[in-house]
Amino acid sequence: MGPLGQFADSGYGYYFFPKLEGEISNRMFFRGKPVLVWSLNNYLGLANHPEVRKADAEASLQFGLAAPMGARMMSGQTIYHEQLEHELAEFEHKEAAYLLNFGYMGMVSIIDSLLDRHDVVVYDSESHACILDGLRLHIGKRFVFPHNDLDKFEQQLIRARKLADKTGGGILVITEGVFGMPGDLGNLSGILQFKDKYGFRLLVDDAHGFGTMGKHGAGTSEEQGVMDGVDVYFGTFAKAMAGIGAFVASEKRIIKTLTYNMRSQVFAKSLPLPMVLGSIKRLDLIRKNPEIKDKLWSVVHALQNGLREKGFDIGRTQSPVTPVFLKGGLGEATQIVADLRENFGIFCSMVIYPVVPKGVIMLRLIPTATHTLEDVTYTIDAFSEVRKKLDEGKYSSGVIPNVADIY
Repeated sequence: MGPLGQFADSGYGYYFFPKLEGEISNRMFFRGKPVLVWSLNNYLGLANHPEVRKADAEASLQFGLAAPMGARMMSGQTIYHEQLEHELAEFEHKEAAYLLNFGYMGMVSIIDSLLDRHDVVVYDSESHACILDGLRLHIGKRFVFPHNDLDKFEQQLIRARKLADKTGGGILVITEGVFGMPGDLGNLSGILQFKDKYGFRLLVDDAHGFGTMGKHGAGTSEEQGVMDGVDVYFGTFAKAMAGIGAFVASEKRIIKTLTYNMRSQVFAKSLPLPMVLGSIKRLDLIRKNPEIKDKLWSVVHALQNGLREKGFDIGRTQSPVTPVFLKGGLGEATQIVADLRENFGIFCSMVIYPVVPKGVIMLRLIPTATHTLEDVTYTIDAFSEVRKKLDEGKYSSGVIPNVADIY
């Protein structure tokens, strides 16, 4: 059953596959009870923005969910797909962009298409699962460096350069813009200091940074002032854009290579038109309404500063992603989450070993532009009460509550 499936009988429908109901917002319903939700990547609150809902509804009415039928290369191409690609490329200061029907499989195919057996990869140890799955397809050599450790990064670059010189291949460095669990940023500016010396290309997965980071929301590379240094930029529509799908942006030659070689796109259905037209509207709102991102960050600063002032460990986050670290095991973690949901009306996600070390509980909060400062104050007060109960040993029974739905 695996590390998670072994608990399916006690946690299905509660800890795993919970059903949140109602309009996507800061307030929803869980098992019939109202909850304050901190688990949705609806960073900018666009999921139920009236202009977004209108664009989605009108596109669905005009085209339905089936159009266009087929893969882009065969019969699924439209002027609207091309329009969105042109606008995304311009937004990211790149020559070209290409839409992806799913972010996860898109990243897998990007890595697979960019590399051959002669190439060498150097990647961050905390890279997302989609990057790791992409690397499993690479039959050449790959070197991993400890998260954001530039000294070890250079050591791996030295090894990669020697090997690439022998094979005649190139070096691809892969990292993330915002790391989705700890919330810290990939050190893009630091990585790029080595680019001229070792001659690599840089691929950045900026799923959590696109729309949230940078002056204009163009992502972590804009935030760090290195947009020109990122060779291949990946962004998703599933977070700040509150949709589905993704895109990759780069120079025209690279995008052309990807367009004709990404198996997850060549052999899969095109992104439906309602999502394409809806994404055009979402991107337009991001570009023309910076106050939306400003509202997000006012909530982020209030939440993170308030937690720090109360003595909570929120790690090294530099983004909206807000981890709260507590001490305990699986039993304590499940009881804390149940207490928060049942007695405080707070819905947040828990992260346990092996994602974090044994004895550590991470409660992961995702602030959005739909949250209020009252939400922040209430949550910090609730977390303070929960921490007190944890310190007093009130969650120490080690018993995992059996709260599963029957299935």
